[in-house]
Amino acid sequence: MFCKPLFRNIFICTLGLLAGLSPLAFAEAASPQEQVQVFASRATSSLMLLRGEGLQKSHKERLESDLQLLAAAIQSLPQTSDGLRSSHLELVTQLRRGVSFGPNEEDVPWGYPQELSKALREFLHAARQLPHEAGSELPAKVEYLAVQYLSRSYIGTFEIAREQPDTYLGQDERLLVPSIDQELAALDGKSDPAIGKMKIRWEYLKAAISDMNSKSNTLASVSGRPFAPITVDRHSRAMSKQWMAMH
Repeated sequence: MFCKPLFRNIFICTLGLLAGLSPLAFAEAASPQEQVQVFASRATSSLMLLRGEGLQKSHKERLESDLQLLAAAIQSLPQTSDGLRSSHLELVTQLRRGVSFGPNEEDVPWGYPQELSKALREFLHAARQLPHEAGSELPAKVEYLAVQYLSRSYIGTFEIAREQPDTYLGQDERLLVPSIDQELAALDGKSDPAIGKMKIRWEYLKAAISDMNSKSNTLASVSGRPFAPITVDRHSRAMSKQWMAMH
C-alpha cells in the first residue's frame, strides 16, 4: 500500500528534475566546440524570427535564452582564443543592434544584414579553428541552413563565406543538403527508432530548404510557394537537438 505512492512520488520528482535541466545539459553528448556553433546560429535565427514576426515577447525571450546558452557553451570550452572572444563580442553586439531597431523594415539600416552575416561567419570560423576531434558537423550544418532560410524569408540573402567553399560556412543548400543526405543515409534507421524519426524530420525539412533558391537574387522560392520560416526553424532546432543528444 505504501510502496506504490512512494514510487509514484519518486517518479514525479525525477521527471521534475529532468524538466528543469537546461537544453545545454541534454546536449552534453556533443562537443563544446560543436555546441558553440549550433547556439550561435540559433541565436541568429531567433533574431530573424523576432524581427520577422513583429517583435513578439516570446521570440525576444528565446533570443535571450540562446545568447545565455551560447555564453555557457563558450565557458565550457577546454580551450578558447582571442579570435573567438572578439568575434563572440561582435556577434552579440550585432544581435543586440537588431533588437534595438524599430519594428518596420525601413527602420533597419541598409547594410545591417551584411554586417550580421559577417559577424556570424567570423564567429563560426573562429570556433572551427579551435582544437577538436574530427566528427560530424551535421547539427551545425542544419542550423546554418536554417539561418540562410530565415534570412531569405525575413531580411534578405545571407552572405555565406564564399572564400571557404570547402567548409559548410561557404555552402548553401545546393551542397549542404546532399552532404546531410549522405551522412544520414549511412545511419540505420530501422534498428534505431530515434534515427528513423530524425530521417523523417529531415525529409520534411529538406523539401522546404531545397526550395530556398539561393542561386537567385529575387528572394522567391523555386516553386513559387511562400517561405515557411517558422516551420523550418522548429524542425531545424528539433533535429539538431536530437542529433546532439544522440552523439
